[in-house]
Amino acid sequence: MMKIPLSLAFAFVLQFAATGYLVAAEHPDAADRRVQPDVPHGEVTSGVFDQSEVFPGTTRDYRVYVPAQYDPEKPASLMVFMDGLNYAKPNGAFRVPTVFDNLIAEGAMPVTVAVFVNPGSIPATQPGARKRSNRSFEYDSLSDRYARFLVDELLPVAIRDIHVSDDPKQRAVCGISSGGICAWTTAWEKPDQFGKVLSNIGSFTNIRGGWAYPGLIRKTKDNPKPIKVYLQDGEDDLNNLFGNWPLANQDMAAALRFAGYRSKLVITEGGHTGRYAGEEFPAALRWLWDDSAESDPRENLETKPAWEPAADAVAREGVPQGKLIKMPVWESEIFENTVRDWWVYVPAQYDAGDPAALMVFQDGKRFADKDGRWRVPIVFDNLIARGEMPPTIAVLINPGHDKNRERVRNKSSNRSFEYDSLGDRYSRFLLEEILPAVESQYNVSPDPAMRAIGGSSSGAICAFTAAWEQPEQFSKVYSSVGSFTHLRGGNAYPGLVRKTEPKPIRVYMADTSGDIDNAFGSWPWANRRMASSLKYMGYDVRFDWAEGYAHNADYGSARFPDAMRWLWREQTHEPPIDTSDDLRGDLTLLNLLIPGQSWEVVAEEVGFADAACSDQDGNFYFSDMRAPAIYRHRADNQGEPESIAPLAVSGLEFGPDGTLYGCQGASKRVIAIDPATGKVRSVAENVTPNDLAITANGDILITETNAQQVTRIDPQTGQTTVVDTGITRPNGIVISPDGGTLAVSDYGGPWTWTFRVAQDATLDAKMPTMTMRLPIDPDGTFAFNEPPPYKTASRGDGSAVDKAGRYYVTSAVGVAIFDPTGRLCGILPSPNPSRPITSCILAGPDHEYLYVTNGNAVYRRLLNISPSTGD
Repeated sequence: MMKIPLSLAFAFVLQFAATGYLVAAEHPDAADRRVQPDVPHGEVTSGVFDQSEVFPGTTRDYRVYVPAQYDPEKPASLMVFMDGLNYAKPNGAFRVPTVFDNLIAEGAMPVTVAVFVNPGSIPATQPGARKRSNRSFEYDSLSDRYARFLVDELLPVAIRDIHVSDDPKQRAVCGISSGGICAWTTAWEKPDQFGKVLSNIGSFTNIRGGWAYPGLIRKTKDNPKPIKVYLQDGEDDLNNLFGNWPLANQDMAAALRFAGYRSKLVITEGGHTGRYAGEEFPAALRWLWDDSAESDPRENLETKPAWEPAADAVAREGVPQGKLIKMPVWESEIFENTVRDWWVYVPAQYDAGDPAALMVFQDGKRFADKDGRWRVPIVFDNLIARGEMPPTIAVLINPGHDKNRERVRNKSSNRSFEYDSLGDRYSRFLLEEILPAVESQYNVSPDPAMRAIGGSSSGAICAFTAAWEQPEQFSKVYSSVGSFTHLRGGNAYPGLVRKTEPKPIRVYMADTSGDIDNAFGSWPWANRRMASSLKYMGYDVRFDWAEGYAHNADYGSARFPDAMRWLWREQTHEPPIDTSDDLRGDLTLLNLLIPGQSWEVVAEEVGFADAACSDQDGNFYFSDMRAPAIYRHRADNQGEPESIAPLAVSGLEFGPDGTLYGCQGASKRVIAIDPATGKVRSVAENVTPNDLAITANGDILITETNAQQVTRIDPQTGQTTVVDTGITRPNGIVISPDGGTLAVSDYGGPWTWTFRVAQDATLDAKMPTMTMRLPIDPDGTFAFNEPPPYKTASRGDGSAVDKAGRYYVTSAVGVAIFDPTGRLCGILPSPNPSRPITSCILAGPDHEYLYVTNGNAVYRRLLNISPSTGD
C-alpha cells in the first residue's frame, strides 16, 4: 500500500530549503494534467441516451473521446467512466482528455477511446414534480444490471462507428464514489468485457450492499477473475450511515491481495473529494496499463510477544474464592442430538436473597480454566471482592457436539453452526434451555443491565448476536478477536448496526493487527469496521487495539480484567452523535430519531388494526377489521378513538377534495365515506383492493394483491384501468410529496417498486429501487461461508411518505425507511414483534408522529422530520 502524504511532506521540505519560502510543492504528475503544446489533442463529442430498457424512463448525457492517434484499421483500447462528465471537464479534478492526450503521446498507455457516461435521471411528466436521480440504484446495486446497460445498450450507440478492442485486457472501467463500486461491479459481473478497474474513493459500503464484496472476492481465491484493480481513497474519507470509506477500501484491498488479484491501494490525503484522486490519476493510469506493474504484497503482521497473566488474573491471599461447579452434560433440544459440557461459577458473595448479576461465556472450558489465559473465576473473585463488578454468576458453556460422532482433535462439531450463524437460535437455546436450569438453583437478576455475555473469536460474534437478538435479556457484550467475517454472514453486522435503531447494548471489543487474514475475511479490518459502526451509532463501545499478536487469547486476556471493569461500570452513557460526514440527502436514523422518544400506545385491545390514515389536521384514522369499525383519533392523542363508521377496510386515504376513500376487498369495491355522518357510497365495483393512493388530480390507484396488479380508478365514473402487472403481491402504495413518484411494496418479494406517475395517473419507469431487509428463515440451510438463509418475502405492507420525502414501509422486520432515491436509511423495529405490523402514516401535530397498526394495538412515535435539502 502506498501513502501519499509523507512524500508530499518531503517535497515541502525540499521546496523550503531551496527557496526559503514554504510554498505548495507541485504533484509529480502535475504536467500530465496540463495541456502540452506539442502533444496531439483528441476530439470529444456529445450525446444523449434515453432509450434504455434496463433502466426504463431514464435519460443521460454522455461524451466520447477519440485520441488523435486513433486508426480505424486498428482496434483501440476502451475506458468507460461513470459520472463521466465530471471526469471529462477540461478544468475539473481529473481532466481525462488532457491526461489521455499526454500519456498516449508518451506511450505510457495505449491508444484509448474514452466513454464518459452520466447516471440516469427520470424526468417528471407532470407539473410540479421533480426529476428523480437514478444514480444510486444504477451504481450502488450489486447485480449485472448496469453492466448489461453498458454492454447491450449504451456502448453499441456511443461507439458504433469506432473500432475498439473486444479483448477485456484492453477495456477498463472507472468511477468515483458510487461510480467506483459501479466500475468494480461492472467488471465483476462481466470480466469477459472489462479486465481493468480504477476506483476513486469507492463506496464499498452499505449503500446497497457493497459491504459484501470482500467476502465474495475471497471465495474466488482458487480461481480469481481476470481483473486488475487500482483503488484510491482519502485518509479522511466519509464515516456515515452507509459505512466507513477508508476501512471499507482497506478491507476490499486486503481481500484482493488474499485472493491473488493484481491490485494496488493508494491512500492519499483528503476526504470524499476528487481533488487528490485527480492528482493521483496519471499515476493510476500508468499502473493500470502497465503489464509489468507490481501489485501490493500480502501483509503478515503476526507477532508472538511474551505473555503473562494480568495482575487480576492471579489468585490473591485474603480474597474470597467462588465455586466452579461442573454441571451435568447437557443434551439440547434446539440443537438436536448435541451434547455439551458446562460450568457455573458462583461467587463467594452470592446471597440467595439478593439477585446476582449474570455473565455467559461461550467456549466455557477455556474461560473457566484457572491456569489458562482468561481465568474467569480468579478475575471475578478479585474484581467482585474490590467492588469493581457486582456479585456475578458466570455460566461457562461449551459448544455442542453431535453425540453420534467421534471428536476430532477435541473439537466440537457444532461450534461454527451455533456460534457463527446469524439469527435467534443460539439466544433461544440459552433462554429456553440453559438459563432456566441455572435460575432454578440460583437467584439471578432478570434486569438486562445486570446480564452480560462474552466470548472470543466465533464465541465473540455469538455473544454479540445473542444480545442483538435479545437486548431485553443481555445489555453487555465482551468480544475478543471477534469473527465479524464471512464464516456464516457475520460481515453484515457493521452495515446492519448503522441502519437499525440503536439497541441498549454496551460493547467491549479487542483485536490486533496480527489477527487472521484468511478465506473468510480479515479479522483486523472486520473488527475495525464493526467498532466504527457501533461508535457512529452512539453505542457505549470501547475498542482496544494493538499492533502484532495473532488470532489467540494473548492480547484479549491481558486486557480482560480491565474490560470487565469497563463493562460493569455504573457510569451512564451519553451517546456522542456525530453526523458531520452524512452528505446532503443522507437521511441517517440518527437525525430522525429523538433521544428519549419511543413508541407510545394510541389504542390497544383492538381486534386487528389496519388502514392507517391521516387528514390535513393530523387527526389519525384506522380500521379495526374485526369489530368492524373505522376510528378517528385526535392529533393531540387525547381522549378515546371515536368510531365514525361500522366498516372493515384494509386501506384508507383522503382525496384532494377531502373525501375519505376506503378499500373493501371482501366486498370487491372501493368506497367513499363521509367522516361526519358515516354515510358510505360505492366508487368502483368488481375490484379487489388492498390499499390505495390518490393523485393530486383525484385519480385513485389501488393494489390488487391476488391479481398481481395496480389499477387506476376514475372517481367520477368508477371506470377501472390496469396500469401495472407483475409484482408478486402488490400491497402498500404511496405517492411522493411532489406527486411524481409512486411506490408499491411487495408482500411476497424482496423489493418496493417505484414508478413515474403521469398527469393522467398512468405509470412507467418501473424499477425495484428499494431493497427491503429480509427476515432470516430459521428453517433454512445455514451453510458455511455463505450468508444466512433469508426469506424471499419481505412482507412489505402499508406505506407512507413524510414531508422530507422519506418512504416508510412496514415489513416482517419492522418499519423500513428509505430516502427519496430509494436508499435504505434504516429499520425501526416493531413495537410488538410478536404481532404483524400492517400499516403506517405520518399524523399528529405537524404530521411528525409515525403511527403504526401492530396487530391488536396502535402505536405512535415522535420523529425529527425536516425537509430534505438533497435531490
